[in-house]
Amino acid sequence: MSVLRSLVFYVLFYLISAFLVTGAVIAMSISKEAVRYVVARWSGWHRWCVTRLLGIEVVLDGSPADGPVLYAIRHESFFEAIDAPTLLTLPSVFTKAELFQIPGWGRAALFYGLVPVARDEGAKALRRMITSAKAMVADGRPLVIFPEGTRVPHDTSPKLQAGFAGLYKMLRLPVVPVAVDSGPLYHRLWKRSGTITYKFGEPIPPGLPREEVEQRVHTAINALNG
Repeated sequence: MSVLRSLVFYVLFYLISAFLVTGAVIAMSISKEAVRYVVARWSGWHRWCVTRLLGIEVVLDGSPADGPVLYAIRHESFFEAIDAPTLLTLPSVFTKAELFQIPGWGRAALFYGLVPVARDEGAKALRRMITSAKAMVADGRPLVIFPEGTRVPHDTSPKLQAGFAGLYKMLRLPVVPVAVDSGPLYHRLWKRSGTITYKFGEPIPPGLPREEVEQRVHTAINALNG
């Protein structure tokens, strides 16, 4: 059954995604609101496919915070990246720069307000990221970062990337850590039915020492391991 569910998911999700990406490119000539609408529909379509086709229930333990904050979300699969506009309201996600080279999608992602992360460009790239991120915060949008820097296997707890502490210090925003356990069900060729849980941790205030904020975020985003 998991094979059949997965095949139907791949065909329908990616087929409609191709039309929606094209729609997002066209929407750029209309308005930001039009692009945001298309992105929300794409993320919503993904959530529908996950729940209805793959048989995965999505559960929230806790709830998103009010106002602009920095969400630090564990990254076990593509699920939480695609699901972000459904989970949150107009999130601006820190995304590796290579993805912006995808034809069509890259331009639409910039227009929507994703923030490119150029890992090899050092302080110059960090300043660009901060400038972009502050513009999103001024627009009332939450920020999302995957602090491990890449997808990580379930039941592992790697250290946070050094860039997280720099962003935390310079943005001066509360951090909401979010654990998610999507890996066992979604990060596989033949996806499984079951339950994916988002667990929202307590907001962490700005201005803490690096060691303390990293320890608190690390503990909270790994709360669903095991």
